[in-house]
Amino acid sequence: MKSNKPYYDTVISPDSYGRGLGLRELWQKRYLVWLFVKRDITVQFKQTIFGMGWYFIAPIFSMVMYIVVFGRIAGIPTDDVPQPVFYLSGICLWEYFSTCLSSVAATFSTNAGLYGKVYFPRLVSPVSVVISKLFRFSLQLGTFVMVYLLFVFKGVPLRPNIYLLLFPVLVLILAGIAIGLGLIVTSLTTKYRDLNNFFGVFVSLWMYATPIVYPLSYVTNPTLHKVMLLNPLTAVTETFKYGAFGAGVFSWSSLAYSFGCMLVLLLVGIAMFNRKQKYFIDTI
Repeated sequence: MKSNKPYYDTVISPDSYGRGLGLRELWQKRYLVWLFVKRDITVQFKQTIFGMGWYFIAPIFSMVMYIVVFGRIAGIPTDDVPQPVFYLSGICLWEYFSTCLSSVAATFSTNAGLYGKVYFPRLVSPVSVVISKLFRFSLQLGTFVMVYLLFVFKGVPLRPNIYLLLFPVLVLILAGIAIGLGLIVTSLTTKYRDLNNFFGVFVSLWMYATPIVYPLSYVTNPTLHKVMLLNPLTAVTETFKYGAFGAGVFSWSSLAYSFGCMLVLLLVGIAMFNRKQKYFIDTI
């Protein structure tokens, strides 16, 4: 006999928000992640003149500025690597990380209207942002590859090696740190709005604490060198440069440290995010 009782496959309650990390529910709604990714990519090109061209123009402009300021005026060395490809390698990695971090850090404020109308796993938003930014990252990486090949054809002795195969791992670490730290920031700034000002300054300073416009070998002070190694992005940028140019510093232990930092930030960030989302609508 057929029961007339209603059947629910999902029960939403205040307590359900804080249970676990929500990864199982996120996987069940993976189709929604894909819809958000397509939406983010489409919105980026609406009502623009150059469209995808901006993703090629922006890194070139940044590269020229770095060459003039840090290469010509400051005279900072680049480990005998041509300045254009050296700066572009750092620009591509940093742009992906910083845009992901800023977007994830604004998750609650950006999606306030949507969160107040319909329920879906809230982690869908930050995860989809990081995936959609890969499209922009791939275009900028294409610019780097073209400039790289130009110098190879000119006979410049760039020495790519097997460590370049670690590139997917490096991107994973960048994305993981961006999600974890971004979730922590969005959980805090929902209640304490003035922390947004501090966050902007923090991200700007973080770039100069990462070997983007200078090689790690340029930091000769022993104490400062050790402090630099505490930055989880240091091993990521140096590993990429070492694999692409054969110049720089590579260490398995440093890379493992960066991966460990990513896992810790992810766990803490997701836990804080899940806990905060129960009160988000009331706070905002």
